[in-house]
Amino acid sequence: MSDPTNPLDWAEYAENDWEAAKLLFKGKKPSTTVTCYHAQQSAEKYLKAMLVAKKVDFPKTHDLSTINMICNNNGIFTGFSTESLTILTDHAVTARYPGDMPTIEDAKESLEIAKAVRKFARQWLGIK
Repeated sequence: MSDPTNPLDWAEYAENDWEAAKLLFKGKKPSTTVTCYHAQQSAEKYLKAMLVAKKVDFPKTHDLSTINMICNNNGIFTGFSTESLTILTDHAVTARYPGDMPTIEDAKESLEIAKAVRKFARQWLGIK
């Protein structure tokens, strides 16, 4: 059973989303919608893991810019741009429903942004 007050449990869930995003992007016909969704979910959970580690409450939101602002306001200076986090945030909902399907380039960009968040969070949390 996982513990929502344990940052390492949050990181484990984030890592599962990260692995899913990478796996779903491989192959002859990558699933761009699900790749983008899981990339966003990974970044979101990694940001929240750091807040949990600092015992900082946060709202139930998928808005990475908001979560990042809370990080910065609590001494976790990530350096992520609002623009890149907004790109990823948009995939929390839009990639899940019919409409503008993310392109291969959108999926690549989402993976790169999530990778940067992952790298920062894992280093900050002391995870190798």
